[in-house]
Amino acid sequence: MAKKEIAKSRGTSEVLSWLLEPDHPSVRYFALRDLCGLRESDPQVREAKAAIMADGPVPCILAKQKAGGYWGIESDFYIRAKYKGTVWSLILLAELGAFGADPRIRNACEFILRWSQDSQSGGFSYVGSGSGGGFHSGVIPCLTGNMVWSMLRLGFEDDPRLEKAVDWIVRYRRFDDGGGPAPSGWPFDKREACYGRHTCHMGVIKTLKALGEIPGKKRTAEVRWTIEEGTEYLLRHHLFKRSRDLAKIAKPSMLKFGFPLMWRTDALEMLDVLAGFDCRDARMSEAVDLILSKRDGQGHWVLERGFEGRLQVPLEKENRPSKWITLSSLRALKRAGIELFQSQI
Repeated sequence: MAKKEIAKSRGTSEVLSWLLEPDHPSVRYFALRDLCGLRESDPQVREAKAAIMADGPVPCILAKQKAGGYWGIESDFYIRAKYKGTVWSLILLAELGAFGADPRIRNACEFILRWSQDSQSGGFSYVGSGSGGGFHSGVIPCLTGNMVWSMLRLGFEDDPRLEKAVDWIVRYRRFDDGGGPAPSGWPFDKREACYGRHTCHMGVIKTLKALGEIPGKKRTAEVRWTIEEGTEYLLRHHLFKRSRDLAKIAKPSMLKFGFPLMWRTDALEMLDVLAGFDCRDARMSEAVDLILSKRDGQGHWVLERGFEGRLQVPLEKENRPSKWITLSSLRALKRAGIELFQSQI
């Protein structure tokens, strides 16, 4: 039996019904949109989107927001505030499908733009300068990618400050594979872990994830080139392996699926992002096989890595069937051309 046929034989209609249950409005919303293929204008999708702001984790996160648009301590939005500070709360709200026009979310985005974005370059810094804007030498690629992705998803696509951040990405984003000397000059100096002779996987995938939020017709030639270069970088690694020794895993943690991922990445996120660009390449097959191998007898996927007790609100428990990982796995496989069910919606 072919892999595709095996997948379809495992009660996928029951799994879809499970994802569409109203107790997790964010999961229901994304399942209706990404798995069932319904438009944003569909009444069911609109109802699910509204429920995100009324029930579940999103209103709980927003209830803890301070008047200035931040969470926790105003100046501690990234480093010591993991994973309850403003940066992390904003990423989580974007992951959950929060409504970006809500004034509280607009305030949170404005706070990060005011405190974290480097006014010189447009990139995002992990520490504020104290005089307004992010500290110039603190700009890092994974944070910049995450903030661009979050704010694009929350409706800031026409904001010139986000356009400047995208310009930072296409200007400074690197995809070095250890074949030459480390880059020098700003922002590469003193950032071996990010830029070194071998570029950090996390920075690459967050860059691609961010650029993937730009509608195709609005992608400049530079954005398209950056997507192509980043995609090829990951394909050379078969997504999660060492490019010069494909028998070895780049980082064992990439084999464990998590939600939310924050600055981390895993094979599931990488496949989801690349397949979202309509990338079809044989070098993605090991990631597909890995995802399918983790599906249990009931058609669910388990949360292997989370942030239990470390977020503003509790989500799912580790080592248990996960609606988020199941949703992400089905979506990534669908984007990769493996349809696991026929929607009954």
